[in-house]
Amino acid sequence: MKNIAIIGCGNLGLSIVEGLLDDATSEQYHITATRRNVRPIQHLASRGVTVTSDNAYAVKEADVIIVAVKPYNVDGILQEISEYLDASRHTLVSLATGVSIASIHKQVDEAIAVFRAMPNTATLVKESFTCICHYEASEEQVQTISALFEGIGRTKIIREDLMEAATILGACGIAYALRFIRAMTQGGIQIGFSAEVASLIASQTVKGAAELLLSGDTHPEGEIDKVTTPKGCTIVGLNEMEHAGFSSALIKGIVSSFDKIVD
Repeated sequence: MKNIAIIGCGNLGLSIVEGLLDDATSEQYHITATRRNVRPIQHLASRGVTVTSDNAYAVKEADVIIVAVKPYNVDGILQEISEYLDASRHTLVSLATGVSIASIHKQVDEAIAVFRAMPNTATLVKESFTCICHYEASEEQVQTISALFEGIGRTKIIREDLMEAATILGACGIAYALRFIRAMTQGGIQIGFSAEVASLIASQTVKGAAELLLSGDTHPEGEIDKVTTPKGCTIVGLNEMEHAGFSSALIKGIVSSFDKIVD
């Protein structure tokens, strides 16, 4: 059994904990979750999670330490736990955007295997996409960290210089997709559905569209062509959206978010 410590169990950390608890292989892990104010995560104790405000205790008991705090808090956390880290035992995973492995190694022993991972809040329903990079980790450590995040979705090992782009596309992308679903719902209400039914139709339709691409290894335009008949309602709607700058606005939004994160 692997002992997992999640340091700083806020929204993202909590979604990871709950996703792991719901995973079919959850019996492989014992989880310790920390937070300065433990009240918002106290309910996890009833599901076998050790809940504490003591980061040092969590690290001493762990094999894998996931640092899930905001980027501006990373240095302080690393300073707090560095003396308890053991390169022969511990694997350190940072979820902080923009905090490089090199900067982490300024705070902890360079012999410690360090990973960066960027999941999204769909961990809660085991549908996250987590991009992962690492520095001089063993194959066993790579497999361990990959398996941990594969329990709550899909993963991809990428270069570290792509981690900020992964944040935009995978983590911020949840918000972009939800805004699209919200707009579809509003349109559905205008053409006659209740809000509840419109939201259900829009959400399931987007889920189905994604699954077509994920399971069929097809291109979006190929699937679009299947439902755009000549002079039909689909192509009229698509063209109207493009005239209003739909694709351009989305691309600009992604690039603007990326510019902000690397600024």
